[in-house]
Formats: sequence, structure tokens, C-alpha cells
Amino acid sequence: MFFRIGLYAAMLAAAGVPLYIHLPRYATVEMGVSLSTLGAVLLGIRVMDFAQDPLLGKLVDRRSVTPKVWAALGAVGLALGFWALFGMPVLGHPVVWLVAVLVVIFTSYSLLTILFYAQGVRLMARGGADGHYRLAGARELGTVVGILLATMLPTVLGYRGFAGIYVGLAALASLAMWRIWSRDPAPVATASLAGVLQVRRVRFLLVLAMVNALPVAITSTLFLFFVEDRLLLTNLAGPFLLLFFACAGVSAPFWSKAARKWGAKPVLLVGMGLAIASFVGVAGLQTGAVAGFALVCVGSGLALGADMVLLPALFSVTLDEENIQGGAGFGLWSLAGKLSLALAAALVLPLLEQAGFRPGQANSPQAISTLVWAYAVAPCILKTVAGVLVLALPGEARKG
Repeated sequence: MFFRIGLYAAMLAAAGVPLYIHLPRYATVEMGVSLSTLGAVLLGIRVMDFAQDPLLGKLVDRRSVTPKVWAALGAVGLALGFWALFGMPVLGHPVVWLVAVLVVIFTSYSLLTILFYAQGVRLMARGGADGHYRLAGARELGTVVGILLATMLPTVLGYRGFAGIYVGLAALASLAMWRIWSRDPAPVATASLAGVLQVRRVRFLLVLAMVNALPVAITSTLFLFFVEDRLLLTNLAGPFLLLFFACAGVSAPFWSKAARKWGAKPVLLVGMGLAIASFVGVAGLQTGAVAGFALVCVGSGLALGADMVLLPALFSVTLDEENIQGGAGFGLWSLAGKLSLALAAALVLPLLEQAGFRPGQANSPQAISTLVWAYAVAPCILKTVAGVLVLALPGEARKG
């Protein structure tokens, strides 16, 4: 079962990376969409995506439709959307085509992600924390494998080749999961979004997830700027990313095992401490610091593995113990994660622009200093705040 879970997680993760990394270049260069138009399109799509998650969560929880139906619809939408975007010629006006395809892709992706995490709650219902941590380790290891594949394949095979591989991966993962989709046993006591938010531990974990995701969201947003404009290591941006995600993937099973042995709270604090320790020296890195930044990628990648495994697992355990439906819960969880991404972009990008920072150009010491502060110092402060929230976390998940 855990191999099937990991394969499906890889399929979902492989869909996310192209939308954030490859789409801007592809839409402007291959489809001829202007940067300003693309920005407006992505803003509109993100607003739609942001708003629909809680609604999709309620849809997933409806007992009149089985999870297999939603899984089939989402997989078909995701596969066809990726082929339409990267694998076939544009039909009609490029902007209209882009909007239509992205609506299908983002809706299908959000539906499957919420359904998948909610299914994890059902699979491990009443099984205790150990089961949730074990499942989370397999799930997040698969997630990182999918990220690595999606990072490399478009470069190696081209966009059309990647689209073809992805359609095959979607079909394979869907077949592997088909026997696992089930609704029983399903917690049903709390179904409404308002009811979910009335549970104190749920509210606390949603706030913790949002605060804890902000440092990663900020560093992800500014990663290329720091590597290319501060370190002047443009050609190594790809290898640094691969090293970072590879370390996260390798560490996932170990964080899962540690949580089962010592509990999630102390292990999560160790991961957060490692993340802070990894970034403490970033501000002092000078131009050409290959070895120094590689160590940062290793340490922060290992720490990311803890976040990816333990926080969703803690949330799953809470939903299980509080008898809350997984779709409603993870609809809000997905919303919290996307809010962090939106806040990161809204906070740091205008700050850099105000400081006079211009990507790919000669920048003043003040502009570079602002970049370093935003990339290296602010995440450490936010991670410290997240650590304080973990210390105040109400209750420890029960052991299985």
C-alpha cells in the first residue's frame, strides 16, 4: 500500500513544479503571451484556486459520490490539461486557450490533492499517530521524487516529451490507487467548515502551518534571485535545487521513524532548529560560495523533510481524533499553504522593488543587502516564531 501511496504522491508533485517553474518561460516564449498578460492570467487563476479549496473539500466529503469518481475525474482533467498545455498546438487565441487549460489543471490538481490527503485520514482512522507518521513518510518521499522528475524531465525531454511521460504517470498512478480509494471508515461528526474551525487544535495547526510555511515560501520565491544576483552562480541554480529536494526526500523516512519513536513535537523542533542553523550563515556568503551554499541546501533540505512529513501527519491525527471529515479539513489546510505563498510574494517582492533591486542587472549595495535580509534573515525569524508555536502546541498526538 505504501508504494502505491508514494507513486500517487509523485504524480501529484510532478504536476506542481511545471506550473510554478516552467510555465512562465513556456507561456511567454512558446505561446507568445506577454509578461504583463501572463501576470494577469496567473493572478486570476491563483485567486480562483485560492477560493475553491474549501469548496472542493466539502465536495470530496459528500457521501453521494464515491472517492473513485472524484479520483477518475481529477486524473483525466490533470492528464488532458497537461497534454493540452505542453503537448499540443494552441487552439484559437493563445490567452483564451491558456486560461481554459489552466482552469482545468488547477481545479483537477487541487481536487486530487485534497482527496488524496483526506484518503490518508480514512486509511489510518483510529490507527493512532504511528500509522499517520508511517503513511506521511511514504507520501512525502514520493512527493520529492515527483519534484525531482518534474525539475529534470522538461530539460532532458523537452516540454512535449515531459507531457507524454506525465500522461503515462497519471494513468499508472491512478490504476495503482484504484483499489485503495474507499470511504470506510470515515469520520462524519463534523462536516461544515465553521464546525471544523471551532476545534481549537485544528485552528492552532492551521496557523502553525501557515507561519511555518512562510520561510520556505519566501526562500523559494527569492531562490533564483539570490543564486544568480548575489552568489553569481547562475549555472548552478538547477543542481542546487536538485540537491535541496533530494535531501528532503532522503530524510523523509527517517523523520517519520523518529516521530514514531519519540513523538512529533520534539522531532519537529529538531527539524526547525536545523533549518535555522542552516540559514544562519547565509547572510555571510560571498560571490562564488559554491561549497557554502551547497551546505545550506543540504541542511535546509533535510529540515524540509521534517516539515513535509510531520505537519500533515499531525493534522491528520487531529482530524482522526476529533472525528472530522478529511476533505473539509484538508481543504482548509491547502488554503493555508496557498495563503503563505501569496503572502510571501506580496511581502518580499514589493520590498525588493522599493529597494531598487533589478534581477539580472547591476544592483546597488542597498538592493543586495535587502535581498540578503529577505532571503536569509527574515526566514530565520519566522522559523523561530513557528518553533514557539510548536512548543505551545496543545496536546501530543496519541500513540498507535
